[in-house]
Amino acid sequence: MTEPISLEALKAGDKAEFARFVQTHSPAIYRLALRMLNNPQDAEDILQETFIKAYQNLPRFDGRSKLSTWLYRIATNEALMLIRRRKPEALSVEAPERNSEMQETLEIVDWSHMPEEALLSDEVRQYLRQAIDALPHTLKTVFLLREIEGLSTRETAEVLGLSEAAVKTRLSRARLALRERLSIYYRDRLEGKS
Repeated sequence: MTEPISLEALKAGDKAEFARFVQTHSPAIYRLALRMLNNPQDAEDILQETFIKAYQNLPRFDGRSKLSTWLYRIATNEALMLIRRRKPEALSVEAPERNSEMQETLEIVDWSHMPEEALLSDEVRQYLRQAIDALPHTLKTVFLLREIEGLSTRETAEVLGLSEAAVKTRLSRARLALRERLSIYYRDRLEGKS
């Protein structure tokens, strides 16, 4: 087991400790940025910017949250700022409300009778990635942090500056939207429409 990163050493300017810090957290930060932006070059830029900002702000980091949570917050903010610069209308403060038409079309298919290999195929994984990418950014970010990166509700709330209740609501909406899309996908497969 590797030794934990020393906040004291980081704040003291220990270059070897900072290199270990970068090496330890780079894969997760890059993965999050890539999933948020769907562009490897943008993800690399966000990764670099995250660690530059972390280095610059280490003296002000108070340690109330974990270092990894703090990095996720920086990376998420950087990615969201990039999205805003490119498409200002793409982000809104509130998650979109479900309209009555969407509520009427809610259909959940029973997948329990499908063969396991059909549920876990590369095609299904690709479809799921596309469904996640299609989520509004307010829902997608919460889903990625909670379900893909494995942050707790509290940590996700810290990263995004939301209440835990807001995180739970957005996660529930994201899961429901994904379940609807997958239900349509599996219904079409069961009916032979794919």
